Amino acid sequence: PIVLLGTVCLNCPSPMQTGAATDDSKTNLIVNYLPQNMTQEEFRSLFGSIGEIESCKLVRDKITGQSLGYGFVNYIDPKDAEKAINTLNGLRLQTKTIKVSYARPSSASIRDANLYVSGLPKTMTQKELEQLFSQYGRIITSRILVDQVTGVSRGVGFIRFDKRIEAEEAIKGLNGQKPSGATEPITVKFANNPSQKSSQALLSQLYQSPNRRYPGPLHHQAQRFRLDNLLNMAYGVKR
Repeated sequence: PIVLLGTVCLNCPSPMQTGAATDDSKTNLIVNYLPQNMTQEEFRSLFGSIGEIESCKLVRDKITGQSLGYGFVNYIDPKDAEKAINTLNGLRLQTKTIKVSYARPSSASIRDANLYVSGLPKTMTQKELEQLFSQYGRIITSRILVDQVTGVSRGVGFIRFDKRIEAEEAIKGLNGQKPSGATEPITVKFANNPSQKSSQALLSQLYQSPNRRYPGPLHHQAQRFRLDNLLNMAYGVKR
């Protein structure tokens, strides 16, 4: 079993890809880094305190139902959207500092900017992962996969840049390099989004409870090997 550190699921589109239409550019906001346990009602209440809302959606994983840590708010009045940015951007909620900004329309320049990174040092944190990649552009989301039983990093992570060209530069600069604390070069490649049907099958295996019949070390090694293979199958990346 694994745990996803971060706010975005394995096969979901970038938050920036699901932005508003052009005529909503001054009223539609994207809110990132929301607490994982925040409800739709709490989300609406927070932003509804600023002004009248036309629509409000906390985005959830279609398979697990878990919050992905971001959402969209569309105000009636552009002035309320601007006020929400000025008032709520940088607000501390539990352990998160939320980010509130205008949501942009989808375009070719911001599609397919998600990277799959393997071979990371097991001691590397999510913050250190972002620091490593931030030199190449604006990072939208990041996460590191950890073993649910031990809490130890699996040495695999995901980085989503604002633009594809930034992701391309990160591949050129970091693929095959050894970051601080690494004994082997890391692999940095584009994460190929699997089809909906195959991703559901793969993710159902990733989230299922471990088999308790054979709890010994060999069983746990087999579980880790199987999960690594599933990740590679899902993203078309060889480690």
